[in-house]
Amino acid sequence: MIQSTQCGNNTLLTWQYSPTDLTPAWFEPSFWQQQDKIYAQKTGRATTWFFKHDELKAVLRHYWRGGLVGKILQDQYLNLGIKRSRVYREFMLLCQLHQQGFNVPTPVAACFSQAGLIYRADIITQAITGADSLLDRLQIKALTQDEIIKIAQCIADFHNAGVFHADLNINNILFDDKGEIFLIDFDRGQLKPPAQSWQQANINRLLRSFNKQAKRLSCFYWTEQDWALFISHYQKTIKKA
Repeated sequence: MIQSTQCGNNTLLTWQYSPTDLTPAWFEPSFWQQQDKIYAQKTGRATTWFFKHDELKAVLRHYWRGGLVGKILQDQYLNLGIKRSRVYREFMLLCQLHQQGFNVPTPVAACFSQAGLIYRADIITQAITGADSLLDRLQIKALTQDEIIKIAQCIADFHNAGVFHADLNINNILFDDKGEIFLIDFDRGQLKPPAQSWQQANINRLLRSFNKQAKRLSCFYWTEQDWALFISHYQKTIKKA
């Protein structure tokens, strides 16, 4: 499914949806800036770049460490081989989920750059048309009951299939231009046997995300009744492990 191509110290990961003119330069924001092809960017812990090339609208994301370790090592990871790298595992998982029909970003390509005992990495995915994060939407208006149910259904469908999302939060839940729900950012995600322990941990993480933003933002249209509706539908849909 995944093909790897060596280009100096870079290994490019590609598959059936990868452009034929792909080069290591694709993973440098400056390459797209010089061609005036960056049409948006999103800042957070790190910047995510949105670029357009021919008919492709794509998202470029660099891998950065978080927490205290990230303040020292930043984007450096111990090189234990490409198949044990975070970028390879995420790219592989996205390919599998896309082929199974899940609402995830279509993977385009990834880059594993090694330098002795360390590596750095980047991934490119197709941009989701009209993407609007749950966080952004809740700062503008309340969700309808149907939208809350669709979010609960989406997460339950992933959980029923054994898809573990390591960072399930309201930044990583998107609406597309048709109102369909997508999950993004599967770094450290896994396929594992369905089990209430990790599924509940995912739900608890999502709840913390809601509570954090509710305290931080002056305008945030989410209520305890909304959460009760979400949980009610999720529990009706989730299969008992």
